Amino acid sequence: MSSQIEPIVVRSSVLKGTIVLAHRLKQARLRAGLSQEKLGKLAGIDPMSASARMNQYERGKHSPDYQLMCRVAEILNMPVSWFYTEDEELARLQEITFHLDANVRRPLLVQAESLFAANPPVAKPVAAEPTK
Repeated sequence: MSSQIEPIVVRSSVLKGTIVLAHRLKQARLRAGLSQEKLGKLAGIDPMSASARMNQYERGKHSPDYQLMCRVAEILNMPVSWFYTEDEELARLQEITFHLDANVRRPLLVQAESLFAANPPVAKPVAAEPTK
């Protein structure tokens, strides 16, 4: 694996729900050079339906369950959370840190915690529930 990870480019700045999973699944599969059928079989899907099921997942017609996505993530060498993350910058951070050696990741975490402590999040007001 090269030291430079090519980011997966998404056309819209924010994706929602099944759409983000479908898009990321297809992009990661293509980047790995696997066919839908091959990925499906490697993930344990019945060989007779592997290609069709992966196609449905990539089109957003159906959503794979979490256990299947854990197997897919392992095959594609990606963190499973990445497939569900709507924000592109957060997804990219997940991808990069996942591929870093633990000895490199630890100091990065310490630095991130320091930044977080120095810049605490601003509490967002909770929206009132609509009255009936």
